[in-house]
Amino acid sequence: MAADTQFLKKVSWLEDLDERALQAIANSAVEQHYQPGQDIMRQGDTGVGAFIIRSGKVDIIQERDGKTSTLATLGPGDVLGEMALLDEFPRSATARAVEPTTVLGLQRWHFKGILESHPQIALALLPVLSRRIRAAEGMLPKHAARH
Repeated sequence: MAADTQFLKKVSWLEDLDERALQAIANSAVEQHYQPGQDIMRQGDTGVGAFIIRSGKVDIIQERDGKTSTLATLGPGDVLGEMALLDEFPRSATARAVEPTTVLGLQRWHFKGILESHPQIALALLPVLSRRIRAAEGMLPKHAARH
């Protein structure tokens, strides 16, 4: 099943986009399936794009100073790895399926092409990234970082 614009409208940072922008994202998104315990992305790996959770649950796990902690549990409509849409830095955390999970993968090179045609997507993404930065700096409660 391919991405559809009705589902994408329910994703918080995409909800204000017009139909053309949503269709461009839907056309380039690739559906992927993961079983419980499978990693969707791994901390330290180079990020090539983001994932929108279509169904299932995903734990965001980070290892720091030899200690592993679960930062959040995300579900349908949540986005993970969105910083990789803009840069090629290593992943800051691991995303692991908790239950059978379906995600829509959006790769950076497709996303950059979409941005050129639909710059309003960048404006929608800025508050999401700002909240992630504030959460990383300890200025927001953990649950606020995902919306």
